[in-house]
Amino acid sequence: MIEITHLTKRFGDLTAVDDLSISIEAGEIFGFIGPNGAGKSTTMKVLACLLKPDSGSAKVDDLSVRAQGDAIRQRIGYMPDFIGYYDDLTVDEYLQFFAAAFRLPRKKRRSIVSGVLELTDLTAKRDTMVSSLSRGMSQRLGVARVLIHDPKVLLLDEPASGLDPRARIEMRSLLTELARMGKTLMVSSHILSELAEMCSSIGIIEQGRLIFAGSIDDAYARVKGAERILIRLEPADNIAQIVASVVSALDADERVESATPVDGKAGVIDVELKDAEPGRHFLLERVIAGGGRIASFEPQSVNLEDAFLRLTKGAIQ
Repeated sequence: MIEITHLTKRFGDLTAVDDLSISIEAGEIFGFIGPNGAGKSTTMKVLACLLKPDSGSAKVDDLSVRAQGDAIRQRIGYMPDFIGYYDDLTVDEYLQFFAAAFRLPRKKRRSIVSGVLELTDLTAKRDTMVSSLSRGMSQRLGVARVLIHDPKVLLLDEPASGLDPRARIEMRSLLTELARMGKTLMVSSHILSELAEMCSSIGIIEQGRLIFAGSIDDAYARVKGAERILIRLEPADNIAQIVASVVSALDADERVESATPVDGKAGVIDVELKDAEPGRHFLLERVIAGGGRIASFEPQSVNLEDAFLRLTKGAIQ
Protein backbone atom coordinates (compact mmCIF):
# COMPACT_ATOMS: atom_id res chain seq x y z
CA MET A 1 0.00 0.00 0.00
CA ILE A 2 2.99 2.30 0.66
CA GLU A 3 6.20 1.86 -1.35
CA ILE A 4 9.16 4.19 -0.75
CA THR A 5 12.25 3.58 -2.87
CA HIS A 6 15.59 5.40 -2.41
CA LEU A 7 13.77 8.54 -1.28
CA THR A 8 15.91 11.62 -0.62
CA LYS A 9 14.73 15.04 0.51
CA ARG A 10 17.04 17.98 1.18
CA PHE A 11 16.53 21.42 2.69
CA GLY A 12 19.55 23.42 1.57
CA ASP A 13 22.64 21.69 2.98
CA LEU A 14 20.54 19.49 5.28
CA THR A 15 19.60 16.04 4.02
CA ALA A 16 16.42 15.33 5.99
CA VAL A 17 15.70 11.97 4.33
CA ASP A 18 18.62 10.04 2.88
CA ASP A 19 18.09 7.15 0.43
CA LEU A 20 15.09 5.78 2.35
CA SER A 21 13.32 2.59 1.23
CA ILE A 22 10.25 1.23 3.06
CA SER A 23 7.44 -1.11 2.03
CA ILE A 24 4.16 -1.27 4.01
CA GLU A 25 1.50 -3.86 3.20
CA ALA A 26 -2.23 -3.18 3.21
CA GLY A 27 -3.82 -3.50 6.64
CA GLU A 28 -0.57 -3.03 8.55
CA ILE A 29 0.09 -0.72 11.48
CA PHE A 30 3.62 0.46 10.76
CA GLY A 31 5.44 2.18 13.61
CA PHE A 32 7.88 4.86 12.45
CA ILE A 33 10.49 5.44 15.13
CA GLY A 34 13.34 7.90 15.44
CA PRO A 35 14.67 10.81 17.48
CA ASN A 36 13.59 14.38 16.84
CA GLY A 37 14.91 15.56 13.50
CA ALA A 38 15.39 12.02 12.18
CA GLY A 39 13.18 12.62 9.12
CA LYS A 40 9.88 11.00 10.18
CA SER A 41 7.67 14.04 9.60
CA THR A 42 9.43 14.89 6.34
CA THR A 43 8.79 11.37 5.03
CA MET A 44 5.11 11.61 5.95
CA LYS A 45 4.79 15.00 4.27
CA VAL A 46 6.22 13.54 1.08
CA LEU A 47 3.65 10.72 1.22
CA ALA A 48 0.93 13.31 1.85
CA CYS A 49 2.08 15.19 -1.28
CA LEU A 50 3.00 18.27 0.78
CA LEU A 51 6.69 18.03 -0.15
CA LYS A 52 8.31 16.93 -3.39
CA PRO A 53 11.20 14.45 -3.18
CA ASP A 54 14.57 15.46 -4.58
CA SER A 55 15.24 11.93 -5.78
CA GLY A 56 13.81 8.46 -5.48
CA SER A 57 10.15 7.58 -5.55
CA ALA A 58 7.17 7.14 -3.24
CA LYS A 59 3.86 5.48 -4.04
CA VAL A 60 0.59 5.18 -2.17
CA ASP A 61 -1.82 2.53 -3.44
CA ASP A 62 0.41 2.28 -6.53
CA LEU A 63 0.05 6.02 -7.24
CA SER A 64 3.11 8.24 -7.58
CA VAL A 65 3.47 11.25 -5.26
CA ARG A 66 5.21 13.08 -8.09
CA ALA A 67 2.49 12.76 -10.73
CA GLN A 68 -0.76 11.69 -9.03
CA GLY A 69 -1.03 13.88 -5.94
CA ASP A 70 -4.72 14.68 -6.34
CA ALA A 71 -5.65 11.00 -6.50
CA ILE A 72 -3.44 10.19 -3.51
CA ARG A 73 -5.09 12.90 -1.38
CA GLN A 74 -8.41 11.11 -1.85
CA ARG A 75 -6.88 7.91 -0.53
CA ILE A 76 -4.99 9.19 2.52
CA GLY A 77 -5.75 10.85 5.82
CA TYR A 78 -2.82 12.90 7.15
CA MET A 79 -2.71 14.02 10.78
CA PRO A 80 0.33 16.22 11.52
CA ASP A 81 1.99 16.45 14.91
CA PHE A 82 0.50 19.91 15.47
CA ILE A 83 -3.13 20.25 14.39
CA GLY A 84 -4.79 23.55 13.60
CA TYR A 85 -8.39 23.96 14.74
CA TYR A 86 -11.08 26.54 14.09
CA ASP A 87 -11.87 27.39 17.71
CA ASP A 88 -15.16 29.19 16.98
CA LEU A 89 -16.76 26.02 15.58
CA THR A 90 -18.45 23.14 17.32
CA VAL A 91 -17.15 19.61 16.77
CA ASP A 92 -20.04 18.94 14.39
CA GLU A 93 -19.46 22.15 12.42
CA TYR A 94 -15.74 21.42 12.20
CA LEU A 95 -16.34 17.97 10.68
CA GLN A 96 -19.12 19.26 8.43
CA PHE A 97 -16.66 21.82 7.06
CA PHE A 98 -14.15 19.12 6.11
CA ALA A 99 -16.87 16.91 4.68
CA ALA A 100 -17.74 19.82 2.38
CA ALA A 101 -14.05 20.40 1.59
CA PHE A 102 -13.82 16.79 0.40
CA ARG A 103 -16.96 17.40 -1.69
CA LEU A 104 -18.93 14.66 -0.01
CA PRO A 105 -22.61 14.66 -1.11
CA ARG A 106 -24.58 17.11 1.02
CA LYS A 107 -27.32 14.55 1.74
CA LYS A 108 -24.77 12.08 3.15
CA ARG A 109 -22.66 14.46 5.24
CA ARG A 110 -24.69 14.23 8.46
CA SER A 111 -24.68 10.43 8.47
CA ILE A 112 -20.96 10.36 7.62
CA VAL A 113 -20.13 12.81 10.42
CA SER A 114 -22.28 10.79 12.82
CA GLY A 115 -20.38 7.66 11.82
CA VAL A 116 -16.91 9.07 12.48
CA LEU A 117 -18.10 10.64 15.75
CA GLU A 118 -19.32 7.24 16.90
CA LEU A 119 -16.14 5.51 15.77
CA THR A 120 -13.94 7.99 17.66
CA ASP A 121 -16.28 8.07 20.68
CA LEU A 122 -17.02 11.78 20.24
CA THR A 123 -20.79 11.62 19.81
CA ALA A 124 -21.36 13.20 23.23
CA LYS A 125 -19.09 16.10 22.20
CA ARG A 126 -20.94 16.83 18.94
CA ASP A 127 -22.19 20.28 20.02
CA THR A 128 -19.11 21.15 22.11
CA MET A 129 -16.90 24.03 21.00
CA VAL A 130 -13.60 22.80 19.63
CA SER A 131 -11.76 25.32 21.81
CA SER A 132 -13.06 23.65 25.00
CA LEU A 133 -11.91 20.11 24.19
CA SER A 134 -9.25 18.40 26.28
CA ARG A 135 -5.99 17.35 24.65
CA GLY A 136 -7.21 13.76 24.36
CA MET A 137 -10.51 14.80 22.79
CA SER A 138 -8.66 17.14 20.40
CA GLN A 139 -6.48 14.26 19.21
CA ARG A 140 -9.59 12.13 18.72
CA LEU A 141 -11.12 14.95 16.68
CA GLY A 142 -7.96 14.99 14.57
CA VAL A 143 -8.44 11.30 13.81
CA ALA A 144 -12.15 11.88 13.08
CA ARG A 145 -11.21 14.61 10.60
CA VAL A 146 -8.84 12.37 8.63
CA LEU A 147 -11.48 9.62 8.50
CA ILE A 148 -14.21 11.86 7.08
CA HIS A 149 -13.60 10.79 3.46
CA ASP A 150 -12.95 7.12 4.36
CA PRO A 151 -9.28 6.96 3.24
CA LYS A 152 -7.41 3.69 2.71
CA VAL A 153 -4.21 4.98 4.32
CA LEU A 154 -3.70 6.99 7.52
CA LEU A 155 -0.48 8.93 8.14
CA LEU A 156 -0.49 9.81 11.83
CA ASP A 157 2.38 11.90 13.16
CA GLU A 158 2.59 11.58 16.97
CA PRO A 159 -1.15 10.94 17.55
CA ALA A 160 -0.53 10.14 21.26
CA SER A 161 1.60 13.22 21.92
CA GLY A 162 0.69 14.93 25.18
CA LEU A 163 -1.98 12.41 26.14
CA ASP A 164 -2.44 11.06 29.66
CA PRO A 165 -2.20 7.27 30.20
CA ARG A 166 -5.96 6.64 29.85
CA ALA A 167 -6.18 8.72 26.67
CA ARG A 168 -3.17 6.86 25.22
CA ILE A 169 -4.84 3.51 25.86
CA GLU A 170 -8.03 4.75 24.22
CA MET A 171 -6.08 6.07 21.22
CA ARG A 172 -4.27 2.75 20.87
CA SER A 173 -7.59 0.89 20.90
CA LEU A 174 -8.97 3.25 18.24
CA LEU A 175 -5.99 2.77 15.92
CA THR A 176 -6.13 -1.00 16.37
CA GLU A 177 -9.81 -0.94 15.44
CA LEU A 178 -9.04 1.08 12.30
CA ALA A 179 -6.52 -1.56 11.23
CA ARG A 180 -9.15 -4.26 11.80
CA MET A 181 -11.37 -2.29 9.43
CA GLY A 182 -8.73 -2.81 6.73
CA LYS A 183 -7.00 0.56 6.81
CA THR A 184 -3.23 0.89 6.53
CA LEU A 185 -1.63 3.01 9.24
CA MET A 186 1.79 4.65 9.39
CA VAL A 187 2.23 5.95 12.94
CA SER A 188 5.16 7.87 14.38
CA SER A 189 5.58 8.07 18.13
CA HIS A 190 8.11 8.58 20.90
CA ILE A 191 6.05 6.32 23.19
CA LEU A 192 7.68 3.07 22.13
CA SER A 193 5.69 0.86 24.52
CA GLU A 194 2.52 1.95 22.71
CA LEU A 195 3.92 1.00 19.32
CA ALA A 196 5.15 -2.35 20.62
CA GLU A 197 1.61 -3.31 21.60
CA MET A 198 -0.18 -2.41 18.37
CA CYS A 199 2.26 -2.40 15.43
CA SER A 200 2.74 -5.32 13.07
CA SER A 201 6.04 -3.87 11.84
CA ILE A 202 8.36 -0.96 12.55
CA GLY A 203 10.96 1.19 10.86
CA ILE A 204 13.76 2.91 12.77
CA ILE A 205 15.24 6.01 11.18
CA GLU A 206 18.22 8.06 12.32
CA GLN A 207 19.70 11.13 10.60
CA GLY A 208 17.44 10.48 7.63
CA ARG A 209 18.67 6.94 7.04
CA LEU A 210 16.78 3.73 7.69
CA ILE A 211 18.49 1.71 10.43
CA PHE A 212 16.00 -1.14 10.63
CA ALA A 213 12.71 -2.25 9.08
CA GLY A 214 10.78 -5.38 9.94
CA SER A 215 8.61 -6.97 12.60
CA ILE A 216 9.09 -6.16 16.28
CA ASP A 217 10.21 -9.77 16.84
CA ASP A 218 12.87 -9.24 14.16
CA ALA A 219 14.04 -6.12 16.01
CA TYR A 220 14.32 -8.09 19.23
CA ALA A 221 16.20 -10.84 17.40
CA ARG A 222 18.73 -8.30 16.10
CA VAL A 223 19.68 -7.40 19.68
CA LYS A 224 19.20 -10.80 21.31
CA GLY A 225 22.95 -11.10 21.87
CA ALA A 226 22.69 -8.35 24.45
CA GLU A 227 21.54 -9.13 27.98
CA ARG A 228 20.68 -6.81 30.83
CA ILE A 229 20.92 -7.66 34.52
CA LEU A 230 19.60 -5.53 37.37
CA ILE A 231 21.79 -5.99 40.44
CA ARG A 232 20.67 -4.84 43.88
CA LEU A 233 23.33 -4.63 46.56
CA GLU A 234 22.88 -5.25 50.27
CA PRO A 235 22.34 -2.00 52.24
CA ALA A 236 25.41 -0.41 53.80
CA ASP A 237 26.30 2.92 55.40
CA ASN A 238 28.70 3.72 52.57
CA ILE A 239 26.50 2.27 49.81
CA ALA A 240 27.21 5.10 47.32
CA GLN A 241 30.95 4.46 47.61
CA ILE A 242 30.42 0.70 47.22
CA VAL A 243 28.25 1.24 44.13
CA ALA A 244 30.97 3.37 42.54
CA SER A 245 33.58 0.70 43.30
CA VAL A 246 31.39 -2.14 41.94
CA VAL A 247 30.60 -0.17 38.77
CA SER A 248 34.34 0.37 38.24
CA ALA A 249 35.02 -3.36 38.70
CA LEU A 250 32.25 -4.31 36.27
CA ASP A 251 33.37 -1.77 33.64
CA ALA A 252 36.86 -3.29 33.76
CA ASP A 253 35.49 -6.66 32.61
CA GLU A 254 35.59 -7.11 28.84
CA ARG A 255 32.34 -9.10 28.93
CA VAL A 256 30.42 -6.08 30.23
CA GLU A 257 29.11 -3.51 27.74
CA SER A 258 28.11 -1.03 30.44
CA ALA A 259 27.36 -0.76 34.16
CA THR A 260 25.12 2.13 35.18
CA PRO A 261 23.98 3.11 38.69
CA VAL A 262 20.18 3.31 38.59
CA ASP A 263 19.88 4.45 42.19
CA GLY A 264 23.22 4.83 43.97
CA LYS A 265 21.65 5.37 47.38
CA ALA A 266 19.59 2.20 47.04
CA GLY A 267 22.47 0.20 45.61
CA VAL A 268 20.90 -0.64 42.23
CA ILE A 269 23.08 -1.15 39.15
CA ASP A 270 21.93 -1.82 35.57
CA VAL A 271 24.45 -4.09 33.81
CA GLU A 272 24.44 -4.75 30.07
CA LEU A 273 26.50 -7.65 28.80
CA LYS A 274 28.16 -7.70 25.40
CA ASP A 275 26.93 -11.24 24.73
CA ALA A 276 24.45 -13.57 26.35
CA GLU A 277 26.61 -15.62 28.69
CA PRO A 278 25.79 -19.27 29.49
CA GLY A 279 26.80 -18.50 33.07
CA ARG A 280 26.87 -15.24 34.97
CA HIS A 281 29.09 -16.23 37.89
CA PHE A 282 31.70 -13.72 36.83
CA LEU A 283 29.31 -10.91 37.80
CA LEU A 284 29.30 -12.15 41.38
CA GLU A 285 33.11 -12.15 41.30
CA ARG A 286 33.16 -8.57 39.98
CA VAL A 287 30.69 -7.37 42.63
CA ILE A 288 32.73 -8.98 45.42
CA ALA A 289 35.91 -7.49 43.96
CA GLY A 290 34.25 -4.07 44.20
CA GLY A 291 33.36 -4.62 47.85
CA GLY A 292 29.64 -5.28 47.38
CA ARG A 293 27.22 -8.02 48.36
CA ILE A 294 24.34 -9.02 46.09
CA ALA A 295 20.81 -8.78 47.50
CA SER A 296 19.07 -9.69 44.23
CA PHE A 297 19.95 -10.50 40.66
CA GLU A 298 17.22 -9.86 38.03
CA PRO A 299 17.66 -10.60 34.30
CA GLN A 300 15.72 -8.01 32.27
CA SER A 301 13.75 -8.91 29.14
CA VAL A 302 14.48 -7.01 25.93
CA ASN A 303 11.79 -4.46 25.00
CA LEU A 304 11.35 -2.01 22.13
CA GLU A 305 13.17 0.74 24.01
CA ASP A 306 16.22 -1.54 24.36
CA ALA A 307 16.08 -2.46 20.69
CA PHE A 308 15.79 1.21 19.70
CA LEU A 309 18.78 2.22 21.84
CA ARG A 310 20.93 -0.64 20.60
CA LEU A 311 20.05 -0.14 16.95
CA THR A 312 20.48 3.64 16.90
CA LYS A 313 23.79 3.92 18.71
CA GLY A 314 25.77 2.03 16.11
CA ALA A 315 25.66 -1.45 17.68
CA ILE A 316 24.19 -2.78 14.41
CA GLN A 317 25.12 -1.29 11.05
